[in-house]
Amino acid sequence: MIMRMVTIEIEPSEMAREGRRSTFEHIVSYEVLEVLKIDYEQGLFVDLIECVTREGVSIHDLDIIGNMEVLSVIKSEGNRHTCLVRGQEEDMTKDEYKELDLDLIYTTPSFQSEDRIVLSFIGAQKNLMTFVDLMKGGQVGKITNMTFKRAAYQRRDMLSVLTEKQREVMVAAYRHGYYDLPKGINSVRLSERLFLSKPTMLEHLRKAERRILTEIMAGYTD
Repeated sequence: MIMRMVTIEIEPSEMAREGRRSTFEHIVSYEVLEVLKIDYEQGLFVDLIECVTREGVSIHDLDIIGNMEVLSVIKSEGNRHTCLVRGQEEDMTKDEYKELDLDLIYTTPSFQSEDRIVLSFIGAQKNLMTFVDLMKGGQVGKITNMTFKRAAYQRRDMLSVLTEKQREVMVAAYRHGYYDLPKGINSVRLSERLFLSKPTMLEHLRKAERRILTEIMAGYTD
């Protein structure tokens, strides 16, 4: 299985524009520069973004941008500002994606303005197509452009293919000797250390192992 990345450009519907109006009351747009942390189960994220403020608006007067809390303004050049933000997906969106269990990784490019949305996700081709169908059938808007390409990572960034929880579980398993021969810790003890049930811990570990193996074997399965 080869991991792919889909980038979708959307023209928001009138309903979506209305729902997003408050987000762009003080800013023109924002672009995600780096996804620093994301918890897919809780719908929480920490991003580095560049936002463009409207004329006469000071970035230092903005505590909130849409569903994002502005934690820090790192750099400002005119009306362009690099900010560290923390946010949470709406419960409806979070529950809908969780129910589908698409196992997708949110990535860049990601851009938002009143009249344009760009979203990018990494995952298996089948799951990406399910996500695309969901977007087509939803009320977000009309897909105006879509590209697929093979997801590529530098070897030093291999763990970036994992979700936050998968990375946490796999790193803990390695540190505590789960992969040693003989094992330094069994699955029961490891799950206790992680404060997870054994089935949940093993599921995160299985998905992490599959993703790492997929990355390693990518050059042999084209």
